[in-house]
Amino acid sequence: MLRFVKPLYMQVIIGIILGSIVGVLWPDVGVALKPLGDIFINLVKMVIAPVVFCTVAAGIAHMSNLKALGSVGLKALIYFEVVSTFALFIGIGAAFLFHPGTGFNIDPATLDPAIAAQYVGKAAEMKPIDYIMHLVPTSFFGALADGDILQTLVIAVFVGVVAVRLGPLGERIGHALEDVSKIFFGMINIIVKVAPLAAFGAMGFTLGKFGLVSLVKLAALIGVFYITSIVFVLVVLGAVAWLSGFSILKFLAYIREELLIVLGTCSSETVLPQMMLKMERLGADKPVVGLVIPAGYSFNLDGTNIYMTLATLFLAQATNTHLSATQIATLLIVAMLTSKGATGVAGAGFIVLAATLAVVPDVPVAALAVLVGIDRFMSQCRAMVNLTGNGVATLVVAAWEKKLDRTVLNRELKRGPAFVEALEAADKPIVEQSTREPRKPRAKAAAKAKPAKG
Repeated sequence: MLRFVKPLYMQVIIGIILGSIVGVLWPDVGVALKPLGDIFINLVKMVIAPVVFCTVAAGIAHMSNLKALGSVGLKALIYFEVVSTFALFIGIGAAFLFHPGTGFNIDPATLDPAIAAQYVGKAAEMKPIDYIMHLVPTSFFGALADGDILQTLVIAVFVGVVAVRLGPLGERIGHALEDVSKIFFGMINIIVKVAPLAAFGAMGFTLGKFGLVSLVKLAALIGVFYITSIVFVLVVLGAVAWLSGFSILKFLAYIREELLIVLGTCSSETVLPQMMLKMERLGADKPVVGLVIPAGYSFNLDGTNIYMTLATLFLAQATNTHLSATQIATLLIVAMLTSKGATGVAGAGFIVLAATLAVVPDVPVAALAVLVGIDRFMSQCRAMVNLTGNGVATLVVAAWEKKLDRTVLNRELKRGPAFVEALEAADKPIVEQSTREPRKPRAKAAAKAKPAKG
């Protein structure tokens, strides 16, 4: 029995199940468990910015030329935009195929406008120039202190580029940053051990506060969203993975631990450092991982994109609002921008949804109140799809750049997550150990050497 629950992913599953039971049977106790999840998320966020800075800056510092950096960045952005657009289209297609909102006949006049007002106010502040301004940090340490991934990435790129121009000195700086990063990865190895407790608290709070009633009332939307997300991962990302030479199912199995932590905590940020490590173990070049993963957390939000278009059309159907082809096309274009505008902001899903609804005023913004009770359940799926999409994107971009070791990739996927989990359980230096071949046992001498004949 002890061996069965020893892997971290099994402990997380148990935490999710127990938390769900507590939330349903004793709602007040479940709500009181919220700090367990919040503390874990804060502990992880404490080390995310330093990890991103050290990894990206050190990776660039070891590059022989800066053209490779520009090539990786350009290919990553092209990939992000193409796949994200697919996600937006799939959300629209699912809404028209399943019509999850048809028959709800919601009267906007009966809804409390105050519930949506807080998100509408924040959405009104989102302007294109603000997205650009947000990229520029106000101070070197400010971005790291605030845990802003995008701004930290900008600073790290600057440091890495300068290190390359410094030649041998820059190489030494890169090695020093790599050594410093080992401290933060060591902290993560300790923090992640309390993930089961965090999943227990987060699930207890979710079901204790919102209850199963909120799920039943809007089960059509939740079901369509989850089905659409699964189809997107298996078909769209599956096709991309197949074209790049690996199996999406084996990849999902490899990151199962991270997916379960995201399911329990509703945040993909909680596993960002672990995902960077695992992408390196799968053979992706470290500089590529350092650039694509953090950038993907802002520009490659596949799950969020599916949710935005599906939820918008759901609200239109639920309020019996007809949208023309022109309005839907405008919705699609605006969604491409707004989906990238509120990364890391509390209630980001609702904020970008409110900003998107602003371009189709026929849909009452007050209808957002309908989604408040189930957003937590939707955010779990959004975060897992976002995480999977960023992992696939990293391997694809690395393959395009010929910076993906196919031998390591095939070997690691064949070994599966059990090999990595065994190393983690033994507290071994998993970064170096996991990319090595298993040590062969020393052969014992069959017989003692006979003395030479004279």
